[in-house]
Amino acid sequence: MHYPPHLLKVINVLKRLPGVGSKSAERYAFHMLGWPQEYLDEMASTLKDIHEKLPQCEECGCLKGEYACPFCTEQRQQSKVICIISCAREAFSIETTGEYKGLYHVLGGLLSPLEGIGPDKLTIAALKTRIALLKIEEIVIALDSTLEGDATSLYLKQELAPLGVAISRLAFGLPMGSPLDYVDGGTLARAFSGRSKF
Repeated sequence: MHYPPHLLKVINVLKRLPGVGSKSAERYAFHMLGWPQEYLDEMASTLKDIHEKLPQCEECGCLKGEYACPFCTEQRQQSKVICIISCAREAFSIETTGEYKGLYHVLGGLLSPLEGIGPDKLTIAALKTRIALLKIEEIVIALDSTLEGDATSLYLKQELAPLGVAISRLAFGLPMGSPLDYVDGGTLARAFSGRSKF
């Protein structure tokens, strides 16, 4: 017995979410069938307005909501430090640490030739303009420790080196509270190569 066409459509839409496969999408779709109409209307209305209510800042690329960008304040500009991230969500993750008070710049992705994402698809030109305009003194590269993240970080280092600004990258290595015998070889190797004075 096949599902009705509209149920299949709902399932296919839900499968576009990261980490949601066919079984999860089916479960969500059937669960939503039991919702009262007001819940469905609220969800539809909320999703319809997502771009209007959550625009990206024209300067840094972070989400600014309906007001001025909280990541581009004058106080943050005085820090003269800019942190390069691949997507807007990462700014919120960094903010929860309370360790960073500078500016952000969203690249809009990572270099990935297989997916057709080259340097021209990223906001590198705008980044260079901001570095010069704001007289940035330090650049922090905060990209994933993946093949794409490492390639993008290396490319950025080469592109930004002529600007004469200090460039650093977030440290990678051992997670807090992990016994050494539970850490994989790649993570342990990265921890050794990135060791600092104690």
